[in-house]
Amino acid sequence: MITHNRLFVIFILQYFAQLTYSQPSLKFFRKDYVYLEEPKAFYKIHTLHKSWNDAKEKCDMEGAQLFYPDDDDEAIAVIAHWNSTQPFSWIFIGVSTPNVKEVFETVDGFPVAEVYDRWGPGEPNDAGGIEGCVVMRRDGTLNDDNCAKKFPFICKKTLESLEWNNYCNIPDMAYEFNEKLGKCYKFHLNPMNWTDAYKVCDSEQSYLAIINDDKEAEYMTNLTSRAPKDKLEGNYLRGAVHLGFKNNKGWKTIKGMTLRDSGYSKWGGGQPDGGDKELCGSMFYNGHLNDISCGQNMFFICEHEIDILSTDYALRK
Repeated sequence: MITHNRLFVIFILQYFAQLTYSQPSLKFFRKDYVYLEEPKAFYKIHTLHKSWNDAKEKCDMEGAQLFYPDDDDEAIAVIAHWNSTQPFSWIFIGVSTPNVKEVFETVDGFPVAEVYDRWGPGEPNDAGGIEGCVVMRRDGTLNDDNCAKKFPFICKKTLESLEWNNYCNIPDMAYEFNEKLGKCYKFHLNPMNWTDAYKVCDSEQSYLAIINDDKEAEYMTNLTSRAPKDKLEGNYLRGAVHLGFKNNKGWKTIKGMTLRDSGYSKWGGGQPDGGDKELCGSMFYNGHLNDISCGQNMFFICEHEIDILSTDYALRK
């Protein structure tokens, strides 16, 4: 349980953060992103190879955008950073043919000719009739390629587009600060399975929410009740939300603690009842716990702890 002294420290830090810091002077987005002065943007090189669609989705989850050069100057700056830190020769960029074959557009809808179109010799050539996405070589030239192939990629966040949630110390305005609990929460209205929900929360520098006491259960029940979810259509299970616990040789939170030790183990009537077919954890809309199939699509809640002793404030200078 958070103490009054800790809450006081949180509010003092938030107050001075808002007085002292203001964008664009901070030049901080996330610890895993690098700020480049010339293009005035933040970049993260993802070394785990993904398909073009998965790369775009990953950048979206991080609150960024799949990188493409706006102009020659940005291309030079990013390539210099890439060449000085990574060995690979190709990256996917945010250019594809989303609407009409052979008409290349950026992820935000601009014709590639209006931004950066330094194609390599003989490119684009739509080899085999299956090349609808674009890669960039480390020399800055472009090549069309198969979207299903897997390459490294770069995510980008412009300084101009950055909004900072001072209460939660995170670049996501959708997180809601709860004063009594001293933590922040976000109700996700895009139903996903448990694994994908876990990945989304992690990408937001948070985690699938864990209930630690009755007050937190009451708050999450209220958060769920207030979420504009009732009219959303789609193939997903209503009545429960994914939370951060699962059956891993016994029901434990994603932090490794048993539910009892974590402070909350109030199951719904007759739960858990799914055996080996329901190994992931959820919460009924009334706050009671429920076991669920890990592949079931549902709403979910991410939780973000405000690290008041973090160096984030210093890094954001």
